Amino acid sequence: MACSYLLLGSNQGDREYFLNEATQRISQLAGEVIKKSAVYETAAWGLEDQAAFLNQVVQISTPLSPADLLTQINKIEKELGRVREVKWAARVIDIDILYYGDVILQTENLVIPHPHLHERRFTLVPLVELAPDFVHPVLQQTNKDLLTTCKDQLEVRVFKK
Repeated sequence: MACSYLLLGSNQGDREYFLNEATQRISQLAGEVIKKSAVYETAAWGLEDQAAFLNQVVQISTPLSPADLLTQINKIEKELGRVREVKWAARVIDIDILYYGDVILQTENLVIPHPHLHERRFTLVPLVELAPDFVHPVLQQTNKDLLTTCKDQLEVRVFKK
């Protein structure tokens, strides 16, 4: 079993529903959900002219290989209605693998740790909530330190209904 951290994001439709449904399906298809961060509302990053996102990080224990985990995540996204047309466009659900233990992996379809993890407050804030002292296997800094030095200034706030 491997410990993996996943980032969930949604900015279309019932955003809370999609985060909750994705979490349930992850537990059915990918591994046991160990911990969940709070839900955060954040401005869109990358392609900024779109609705705000709800984001959450979940920690899972998975028996799957990184490639098989990605396959299951893509299946969940598709089942929930994700359509991939424009990079960083609005979406009902987005699930990214942030870490897979201390594995460093770079293939055509998958890069672990996530290549933009350290550049995004909306990723680091919920990640620090769950694993502040986890050391990024490439950058050799804790998540807490990565957040402290992150240049992204987009607001990340706890979501209140």
